[in-house]
Amino acid sequence: MAAAGSAQWSSRFAFLMASVGFAVGLGNIWRFPYVTGENGGAAFVLVYLACAFGIGVPILMAELLVGRRGQGSPPSAMANVATQSGKSRQWQWVGGMGLLAAYTIEIVYAVVVGWVLWYLYKAAITGFSGVDAVAANAEFASVLDSNLGMLFWTLMGLAITGWIIYSGIHDGIERAVSVMMPLMLLLLLGLAGYNYFAGGFDEAVQWLFTPDFSKIDFDMVLVAIGQAFFSIGVAMGGMMTFGSYLPRSISITQSVLIVVVADTGVALLAGLVIFPAVFHYGLDPAAGAGLIFQTLPVAFAQMPGGHLFSVVFFLMLSVAGITSMVGLVESVNAWLEDRYGMSRHKSALLVVGSIAMFSVLSILSYNVMKDFNMGGKNFNDVMDYFSTQILLPVGGLLIAVFAGWVVKKEATRDELTSLNAVAYEVWHFLIRFVVPPAVLVIFVKGVID
Repeated sequence: MAAAGSAQWSSRFAFLMASVGFAVGLGNIWRFPYVTGENGGAAFVLVYLACAFGIGVPILMAELLVGRRGQGSPPSAMANVATQSGKSRQWQWVGGMGLLAAYTIEIVYAVVVGWVLWYLYKAAITGFSGVDAVAANAEFASVLDSNLGMLFWTLMGLAITGWIIYSGIHDGIERAVSVMMPLMLLLLLGLAGYNYFAGGFDEAVQWLFTPDFSKIDFDMVLVAIGQAFFSIGVAMGGMMTFGSYLPRSISITQSVLIVVVADTGVALLAGLVIFPAVFHYGLDPAAGAGLIFQTLPVAFAQMPGGHLFSVVFFLMLSVAGITSMVGLVESVNAWLEDRYGMSRHKSALLVVGSIAMFSVLSILSYNVMKDFNMGGKNFNDVMDYFSTQILLPVGGLLIAVFAGWVVKKEATRDELTSLNAVAYEVWHFLIRFVVPPAVLVIFVKGVID
């Protein structure tokens, strides 16, 4: 029973909404604007775009073409395409790496999405009225100390994700993303528009869009490569799985360009939502993950209409978190259907249920298991390092090698028919000679750091 590939997206719009939703996640929304400001503003954006189009786009195209040509979950798709090119089916293990990366990321990510849902509830109830820096820090500390609270909201996020996956490609994923992604964009635009009048907007624009070309150096380029590679969502199995549902009538090249532009646009728009409040109220733009849960509630407490702003903001974040979870879970779900002939209902329950069980370890790592570590890293640190520093770059490197050196050239040309001869040769050159060394540098630097 070939689960992946047996269904197709009903429209290009549905595919794009699912792909953009998968690419745009929580880390992208707060991290990209912050990294942009710290690394030269508009100068970093230009370098990032060069890296995104020079590295992210070629490898994303490779994932989609392998998924569509292989017509299966990532391991099956890799094996099928390798066989078509007269090569070993053992390339299936590269697809398996993507699934393992998605699964390990989801275990930790589900808990963070749970925090967002919890804060959405808090925003709806109180709007963070009267909260100052001390109270905001205490509130977040109490969240990290409440295992039952974290478990409840983690399960809520997984239940929503599971219901979307359980309902199928058309009735679940398509229907959800076709509503949620336009909603997220409208919420972002509304929040940015509010900030235009509320104060701090000019400072945020300067932070994001004033170029400082003196900051362009090798380290900044590495940051840009890493941001481009990880924010687009390559080597996580999701895009290859989505590619297996992609009709041949839909252009891979055009779709990938839209996804990358939309991913970057949403990240910059998020900067115009978050940083005006940060600057207007004299808060720390470098607060990292704490920016959302510890810094911004202080701003919500002070701004006019802060109650409504906080609800809309955490609703927008919830949508971003859930749509990313859908892409991560669907790749593993498709593999179970593909490999073991499971029904979608059974595989969805198994994947989400097992993630829920492992997420307990992630929850406990914020308190009672905080000091239980392996090589100086707790459970969450190990999961994060293993997935983002090992599996993703190695998987991305091998996908590039596979598409550039293993798959027959006529096969990739057949999938990229929308490219003219020159554009195809540019892609083929990038996927063979530019992407592998660039990703190798990311991997080596990540391990050394």
